[in-house]
Amino acid sequence: MKIAVMGTGGVGGYFGAKLAASGQQVYFIARGEHLEAIRSRGLQVYSANGDVLIHPASATRNPADIGPADVVMVAVKLWSTDEALRDAKPLVGPSTAVVSFQNGVVAADAIARAYGKEHTWGGVANIAAVIESPGVIRHTGTMALLTVGELTGKPSTRVQGFVDACTSAGIQVRATDDVQKTIWEKFVFLVAASAMTSLTRLPLGAIREEPETRALTGQIMSEVVAVGRAKQVQLDADLADKLLQRLDGMPREMVASMLGDLERGNRLELPWLSGGVVEMGKQLGVATPANAFICAALKLYVNGRPADARTPKA
Repeated sequence: MKIAVMGTGGVGGYFGAKLAASGQQVYFIARGEHLEAIRSRGLQVYSANGDVLIHPASATRNPADIGPADVVMVAVKLWSTDEALRDAKPLVGPSTAVVSFQNGVVAADAIARAYGKEHTWGGVANIAAVIESPGVIRHTGTMALLTVGELTGKPSTRVQGFVDACTSAGIQVRATDDVQKTIWEKFVFLVAASAMTSLTRLPLGAIREEPETRALTGQIMSEVVAVGRAKQVQLDADLADKLLQRLDGMPREMVASMLGDLERGNRLELPWLSGGVVEMGKQLGVATPANAFICAALKLYVNGRPADARTPKA
């Protein structure tokens, strides 16, 4: 299977490397020092599930070097979605499937607008992985699950082909007939995890163990569930409680990728996470005070570290 990975960060780098190591024809689209490191030293993944080194790796900045693929995996930051979909045009042939494994709940619609629903899958990646240094991906914990599905909800041979390729690569994967529900279930957790780890600058273990921060995490989740249900997504009414219970079984040191961006002074996906919840809530008449608080608390960092932010002295 010919697979193009748009965005070789934690998600794209981990899953793309696993697929390449299993013999699939994988092409990585990356930029800057990360691209140069992958070209010169290969793509290195460190993981409790098994380290992987792809060297040489097929990596480029220009998708036109690759040509049409069977599957295009979109894994860029949300603010780069439109640019990535424009750049992906040479990758999309008559039977190509384009699937987003990004955060948020809007990517599938963006793909459908760009290439049509017939080329669009819904997708979800559940993993904690980041670029540790140029050419190096670090995976925290063992959770690494992909979920994919046609927007129609019907099974298809092309989805099954991708599932088979992932299974052969040792990737935990499943197909679903309600991919929108799965996307929103992840969104509920991700909004809260991104908000709370970024707000406190601490991992999830500390947050879940303190009653006040645990309660705030649950409130954030409950607001997202209410917005999703108002949008007619078939979310369970007690989903927030279930996710809090699931949180207790996750690695104590787990953090959301948005905290990494905050610490590095990068842009934040906040406008698509808590910010998106607030905007949807306004449109639907659903109150979202906890998410509005998160937006206010982190607003000055949305476009990167403010010029007058001071670095604490040791």
